[in-house]
Amino acid sequence: MYVIKVKGIAKIPDYVQLRDDKFTLLAYFRVDRPDKSLDKLGLGDQLPYIMNLVKDLPFGQIAKLDI
Repeated sequence: MYVIKVKGIAKIPDYVQLRDDKFTLLAYFRVDRPDKSLDKLGLGDQLPYIMNLVKDLPFGQIAKLDI
């Protein structure tokens, strides 16, 4: 699974994309509201790990998640 942090413009907030190994979009959520999307994927227990990685990730870069 991969994570990408997307920079928002003006009133549009920053977003996070979670994609599988084939780069299919699994989740798309605001940086400040990840709860529902991660719970739908069954990754609610991984929330601290994912958000810690997102916090340090530069905008526009792709990082591999080992989940």
